[in-house]
Amino acid sequence: MNGERRNSWMWAEACALLDAAERRQRHFFDLLAPPAAAPAWEPPANIFSSGTELQVEVALPGAREGDIVVQLTAAGLQIETTVPPPTFLAGMHVVRLEIPYGRMRRRIDLPPGRYVLREHRLENGYLYLRLTGSTL
Repeated sequence: MNGERRNSWMWAEACALLDAAERRQRHFFDLLAPPAAAPAWEPPANIFSSGTELQVEVALPGAREGDIVVQLTAAGLQIETTVPPPTFLAGMHVVRLEIPYGRMRRRIDLPPGRYVLREHRLENGYLYLRLTGSTL
């Protein structure tokens, strides 16, 4: 390898190392910045349609009906709630914790159209929504 080619290779390697160091430094500062939005669970949902009616079921175990916010937006449906953590007696230890708690948020894109929320109920850990509308 001649001298000019070796210098060019070393220069390229040095630039690549500087780029990698800069990326790591940016990532470090990203970790220190507060998150744009608090983390949230995204609960599973089922959607059924019949003509101009949509039925939406969202699993929200432990949610209280008064704490659930349902919004129809231009983009679709947004559901938010906060589920309190489980309570247990003093001296008990957690063996398994699988049921989510805390902040829950679900955005559901709906088919194009204008919808009206006709029914909203919480039953057996499921939020049931019935929407009617017309397609565009």
